[in-house]
This record gives sequence, structure tokens and C-alpha cells, in this order.
Amino acid sequence: MNYKGYIFKLFFRFFIFVVLTLGLVYTIIEEKTTYIVLCSTAILFSLINMYTFIKRRFAVMEDFFEAVKYRDFSRWFPEDRGPKDIRFLYTGFNEVNRTIQEINKKNEAQYIYLQKILEMVDIGIIAYNLESGDVLWMNNSFKEIIDFPSFKNIRFVEKRKQELYNTIFETFNREPNSISIALQNERIKILISDTIFSIDDDSFKLIVLQNIDNTLNKNESEAWKKLLSVMTHEIMNSIAPISSLADTLQRTIALNLSEPETYKIEPEDLNDGLKTIKNRSQGLLKFAKTYRSLSKVTHLNLKKVNIEDLFKNIELLMSPSIKSKNIEIEFSVVSKRLSLDIDVHLIEQVLINLILNAKDACINVENPKIIVQASQNQNRNTVIKVFDNGAGIPKEIMENIFVPFFTSKSTGSGIGLSLCKQIMLLHKGRILVNSKEGEGTVFSLVF
Repeated sequence: MNYKGYIFKLFFRFFIFVVLTLGLVYTIIEEKTTYIVLCSTAILFSLINMYTFIKRRFAVMEDFFEAVKYRDFSRWFPEDRGPKDIRFLYTGFNEVNRTIQEINKKNEAQYIYLQKILEMVDIGIIAYNLESGDVLWMNNSFKEIIDFPSFKNIRFVEKRKQELYNTIFETFNREPNSISIALQNERIKILISDTIFSIDDDSFKLIVLQNIDNTLNKNESEAWKKLLSVMTHEIMNSIAPISSLADTLQRTIALNLSEPETYKIEPEDLNDGLKTIKNRSQGLLKFAKTYRSLSKVTHLNLKKVNIEDLFKNIELLMSPSIKSKNIEIEFSVVSKRLSLDIDVHLIEQVLINLILNAKDACINVENPKIIVQASQNQNRNTVIKVFDNGAGIPKEIMENIFVPFFTSKSTGSGIGLSLCKQIMLLHKGRILVNSKEGEGTVFSLVF
């Protein structure tokens, strides 16, 4: 707004009013009747002009603020009519309206864009007023998951399906939680989480649902396929030679029974054949036992353990076999007070597996060494590391080392590292690996 022009015009009118007032006083003192009437008329005209001048500008501003109050930014003020300062005011108001219109268009476009995205996702979303139950927003996926038509208030669900209402709307799930809900003649698994937020004086609840029934079925099916594939492969590898050898022995014995003079049986050959069958059968039993060990670890017996004591037990157990291979092994703890809440037997099993792997990696290395170290990282998490200066892990198999039954060893079962990972997950921890061929490997247990 052109403040200088406006102030000058206002000051000029006020100056004229003061001069006329002084003139009126003077004429009254001099008792000049004619000039009294003229001065009085001029003062009245001056007051009306000043009032009109001020009122007109306030009326323009009031008009603009009224439009703002009712969110009417489509109003256009004439910029080519009226006094210069009024036109300047109109230009400013129009610029404000244009800016707000552009912001509204962008916000509306973003809202539509976000709404379309939320409509397209297969995750159900609903937000509603906690007090009144009025639905603030809901996408189609939510209605499809709970198998309900569109509704404006959650009481609609309460009247028709009380159990579903209690499960979804009356239960608080701060963390994602898997629940089962009944729909028609079946029950489905859904993942549910919610949060509460406030807008002005109203509180709202946001609920997110995801149908995981199909995903679980698909994952379960894939898991069974992989399991059957692995089991079939391993069992066939054991049964095929057993069957072949048993068939050979059976034919040999049958020929000996029918023509003992022609087909003689060497007891030593028969013993070797039966011994081979026994060994392969034991191998098959060992495989089944090993697989069962991978799946049976489902709960923990936690207790607080001093890491130094844990290392002493492992060192007593492992040192003889490690040192017999001329491999140096060293245990170190940064602080003697360092402790963990763990299942001792399971973590011992993890460390034994990692140390045995490190031993195998160091077989053909000069000055082989294994270091088992406990410390705390920058996040105050306790970390146990198993270092070795062995051959390292090739990059091409690095991604598969934790896959069940994957092994790069001719005599390995492929279960050890998978079991280690499962045990660490049960402890809500992680197992990390960093390796470089020709330099060595470090496995980190992060608690």
C-alpha cells in the first residue's frame, strides 16, 4: 500500500480542518456573522470529506477481510479505478488472492494425488472421531478387508457385527499385531496397527489393516515346496545307493541259495555291503535329526550371564581341539563387568559353530589365529565378534551362507549358520558377517 500518499492526503485534510476551525474561532471573536456561517459550512464539509476518505479505505479492507473470513478468494478488485492509494490496495489484495488460489490448487492436487495413492494400495486405512465415531476418511481396501459397505459412522459396524467392532475399533494396537477375524464362513489373518492424533480440540484414531492371509498361505506354500525339494534331494541321495546295494546283495544271496556251488558269497563282501547300508542309513537319520534341530528352537531360557565366564567355558571346551590343529585362539573382553541376558546353551552353540567354521577356514593358512572378542558398539549394544585370518568367504556364496542346507563344504550339512541366525533372532539380535578372500572373516553377534 502507498502509505506516503495516503498519510499526506490524510494530513492535508486534517490541516485544512484545523485552519478552518481556527478561522471559525477568529470570526466568532470578531463577530462576523457571514464568515461564521461560511467557516461552519466549510468545517462541516471538511469533516464529511475526511470521514468519507477514511471510511472508503476501511470499507475496502473490511470487504477483503470478510472474503478471507469466508474463504472466498475468487473476489477480484478493480485495479484501474479510484484513487491511486485505493488502486494500490486493490493490487495488493488481488496478489494475495492469486497466491492463496495457487496454494489451494497445489494443496488440492496433492490431496487428490495422495487420495488416489491410498485408494490404490491394498492396505485398509480408516480415520474416525474417537468421541462421535464419525468417519473422517476411509479407503476402499478397508471396506473390502472387513467385507462392509460404505459407512459414515463406526456405530454402523457395531450394530451389525459386535465381535468385529470390538476387535478392530475397541482394541488398541500401538505395535503391528496379527489377529484373526471372522468374515462370512471363514477366518482370515490380518495385520493391524493404530495411532491417535488430534486436530484442534478433537481426537481421532487412525487404523491400518493388511490382509496377510494370502501372503502367509503363499509363503507357507513356498516354504513347503523348498522343504520338500531339500528333503527329497537329501533322502534320494541316501536311499538310492542303499536301495541299489540292497538289491545287489539280495540278488547275490538269491543266486547263492539256488546254486551254492556256482555262486559263492564272500562273508567279507557281505559284511562290507551291510556296513555301507548301515552307514548310509545312519547318515539319513543324522540328516533328519539335524533338520529337527533347526526347527525345534522356539523359546529361550534367559538368565544374566557374565561374558567373561561364558568365554572361559567356551575356551575350556574348544581350545584342545583348536590347538591340536596348531591354530592360536584368543578370548578377550573389554570389561569384566560386561554381561548379557541370554540362553547360555544356545549362545554357546552359536559360538561353537562359529569357532569350528573359523578353524576350518584356517586349516591351510600360515600362522592361523582365531580371536573371540566382546565389547560395546557406539549404540551401547553388546557385540561378540569371532575373527579369523583364514581363507575368507567367496563373494558369490556370501548371500547364501545363512540359507538352510546351503554349504560349501563336502562334509557340511548347511545347518550351522542357519541355526545361529535363528538363535540370534530369538534373542532379538543380529548376526553379521564381513569377509575378504585371502584375509579372513569376522562374524558379529549384535545383542
